[in-house]
Amino acid sequence: MEPQLNPYNPGSGVPPRFLAGREAEIRAFDLLVARTELSMPARPMVLSGLRGVGKTVLLNRLKGIADHHGWLTLKLEGRPGEEGARDIRKALARELQVASRRYVSQIGVGPVKALLRTVTSFSATIGIEGISLGVDVDPARARTGHMDIDLQDVVEDVGAALRGLRKGFAVFIDEMQDVDDELLAALVTVQHHAVQNELPFFVTGAGLPNLPARLADARSYAERLFDYRQIGKLDPDQAAESLTVPASQMGQSYSDDALAAVLEASGRYPYFIQEFGSAMWEVATTSPFTGDEAHEAVRIGQQRLDAGFFPSRWDRATPRERDYMNAMAADGDGPSTTGAIAARLGKKVTSLGPTRAQLISKGLIYPPEYGQVAFTVPGMAGFIERQHQELDELG
Repeated sequence: MEPQLNPYNPGSGVPPRFLAGREAEIRAFDLLVARTELSMPARPMVLSGLRGVGKTVLLNRLKGIADHHGWLTLKLEGRPGEEGARDIRKALARELQVASRRYVSQIGVGPVKALLRTVTSFSATIGIEGISLGVDVDPARARTGHMDIDLQDVVEDVGAALRGLRKGFAVFIDEMQDVDDELLAALVTVQHHAVQNELPFFVTGAGLPNLPARLADARSYAERLFDYRQIGKLDPDQAAESLTVPASQMGQSYSDDALAAVLEASGRYPYFIQEFGSAMWEVATTSPFTGDEAHEAVRIGQQRLDAGFFPSRWDRATPRERDYMNAMAADGDGPSTTGAIAARLGKKVTSLGPTRAQLISKGLIYPPEYGQVAFTVPGMAGFIERQHQELDELG
């Protein structure tokens, strides 16, 4: 097949040519937009799932819907640590300034002027300047230095202005589980305040499976505040469409054997489908694609995953953390009990607590239930096993 016509797009957050299996979430967000334009209440959405299931792609699609309807939208990404906390605050203030620029021409409208003044005040409080909105700082709004209070001022004034325009204010946050405790609690608190006061403000987040628990820890009422959507692997028909529809758009097709081989190797995870589909396009010389070509594509696709996708996680772990993950890999993709891991390592469960906590902090594992852990990356156990096999062959 001609390389320049390859219809598959493996990559972090890169939208596929055909997005399958996310219609329910898209419809739910369309409904949120429609209810907002009718000044009716709606719940914001939180997406959670393993890496490689397409959360970022879906989050971007939802933002695109809001942008299409003329909403004020911000896109942020959580990162762990003090530097991540500083960066996301600066990004919040900067994105808010940039998004507010579109309303400068309406400065004569009272609520819009209040919006611009409060945004200017908030940005100055965070320490971000350089974008003029044509108004002075409001010394009475968003100037306390307390994130929850200042963010509430922003949401009140921006939300009041947009409510009059029948538009919404949406903050889209990727890797939301990595947002620091202070800002996460502030976002949940302000979202609760917006719901109670019928302000069109919506935090739409995406993150790992532990995100709902993090939100509940931030504020107990978060359990009832959001529309939680668990994003997982595709069902068999959706996964097949993710492979066959892009190929058919280019005039090509799969034999039954080829389709079955690629689907099995992908585990029906969207990122893996794109990786194996891309390799399939590269090796195929006939159409329909054959079973033999599919097996070669799987081999190439697996090599690429083992060279980039998996090592980018594995290499972040310390030797002690890798020992912990080695012990987990005995259970496949899990979950594993902390007791079984401790027994395999010849340690006490309590002594492994810091290692477990650090792996969770790095986003490499998560606790699906009390006393259990699992990999955040599908197929990680298989990667670890393949590394051991390679070492055995070399030894």
